[in-house]
Amino acid sequence: MTAMIEAKNLSRHFGPIKAVENVSFSVNKGEVLGFLGPNGAGKSTTMKMLTCFLAPTSGTALVCGHDVREDAREVRRRIGYLPENAPLYGEMEVGQFLRFVCDVRGISGKDASSAIDRVLGLCSLSDVVKQRIETLSKGFKRRVGLAQALVHDPDILILDEPTDGLDPNQKHDVRTLINGMAQEKCIILSTHILEEVDAVCTRAVIVANGKVVADASPNELKRRSSSHGAVTLSFEEVPDSSVSAALNGLAGVREVREEKLAGSRVVYTVLPQEGKELLSLVVKEAESKGWQVTDLRLELGQLDEVFREITS
Repeated sequence: MTAMIEAKNLSRHFGPIKAVENVSFSVNKGEVLGFLGPNGAGKSTTMKMLTCFLAPTSGTALVCGHDVREDAREVRRRIGYLPENAPLYGEMEVGQFLRFVCDVRGISGKDASSAIDRVLGLCSLSDVVKQRIETLSKGFKRRVGLAQALVHDPDILILDEPTDGLDPNQKHDVRTLINGMAQEKCIILSTHILEEVDAVCTRAVIVANGKVVADASPNELKRRSSSHGAVTLSFEEVPDSSVSAALNGLAGVREVREEKLAGSRVVYTVLPQEGKELLSLVVKEAESKGWQVTDLRLELGQLDEVFREITS
């Protein structure tokens, strides 16, 4: 399969500062790539190079086969870009702004009207189409920025913190929208919200200090977590010490951690030895002892823990 985006040793230096250094990765149609990293890692700089807002110091990237150095105009035609601080004209009404974006994109007449109606619905903006952008909340402004990235129905979407400023319902709507478009497009999503990576991304590239330090699926990354394969048991009241002793006595247990929560609640986390599976053993032990467990679950691993280890 030919990659829709192919970054080849992309580097960008600002004087002595190496913001991005030899970054390489590819993204295919149907993939949603989570582009992750701590602040200052080079995420936004990389996305600006892919969208031709910044020229690479060295290296290059191909977007639908077009080189960002040599064919920037064609690259921009193929991409819908939502930057972290999307420039919006506050004095314009939402509908006027989207019409302006259509004019810039060369979309006119009935095609423009159809495109605007489509993104107003997709981004839930129909109720504010006559409202000036400067009067909108931060969340609505973010949705206007997303609408302008979608109005020309691009093959590729590059979204920098698309849910920033949105309430939980709006975040859910945007994630649903991304999932709905994923099969037909190539999407790069930069976010600090790791649950978002779990919710919509098929792959994650993590950068730190301007370099790629991981490239794997969310599930593959979670398998690196110390809690992968652990079993947690929750109790409404602190049980007696026999619970901890019984859990520690199970075959294949590496460690048992106890965490007291608000009130009298307590959670035990039973960590496995490498290659061991504990769920069935813990369930059997809880049933045989008649423990009053309020929740028992198998842990798949924590992305935030892996993220911290990789980027620290």
